[in-house]
Amino acid sequence: MDIRESVSARVEWIKALLESSGAKGIIYGNSGGKDCSLVGILCKMATDNVLGVIMPCSSKQNYTSDRDDALKVGKHFGIEQIEVDLTSVKDAFMSALGDKFAGEEKATQMASININPRLRMTALYALGQARGYLVAGTGNLDEATLGYFTKWGDGAHDFNPIADLTVGEIFEHLKYLGCPESVIDKAPSAGLYPGQTDETEMGIKYSDVDAYLRGGEVSPETAAKIEKMRAASEHKRRMPRKFPE
Repeated sequence: MDIRESVSARVEWIKALLESSGAKGIIYGNSGGKDCSLVGILCKMATDNVLGVIMPCSSKQNYTSDRDDALKVGKHFGIEQIEVDLTSVKDAFMSALGDKFAGEEKATQMASININPRLRMTALYALGQARGYLVAGTGNLDEATLGYFTKWGDGAHDFNPIADLTVGEIFEHLKYLGCPESVIDKAPSAGLYPGQTDETEMGIKYSDVDAYLRGGEVSPETAAKIEKMRAASEHKRRMPRKFPE
């Protein structure tokens, strides 16, 4: 992949999308990670009207390294950043659900964790609509393949300029664009709870997923795990079924 050509093509694509949609600009969630950083940079190269939104929600990590890296990328590339603390919203929502929010322990825990990205997307669409901005998605190809995103949360967006890139390719684009090293070097994490990392939670390495997607060698066990995760998450990658499909 020619990174220079890739960047240029994505920027032109975003420009054309803005023109055809009539939108005034772009809004995206900025967690301080690699994916959202690349999306923010590409969008800024396409238009000056870009707003990154830092949205801490319960996790201590959101208030420390995540926020620091998000602000650092925004400052480095001249991208406006605002902060919307959703912790009290999450607390109020959980209080409203009360004892009705109960079920199998692991399922209930995951349901609670998935509230965070859904609240964040609600905030992005509210802010975006008020400004006449499109909401940019920040998920990569590995995450989409494995279903490692929240349905109607970070999986919701108006467009996604990096949906076809693997984690390794995201890294290469950020290096080319001069992204701060602290962002490039950090372990991929959704920041859903303290110490959370994508690879630990999934039990699979992104380098193996990259190899699988690009025709490289992976063990039969790894390939089987990827295919199982892809099959189990198929419902996330399609629009809701409608009768009589």
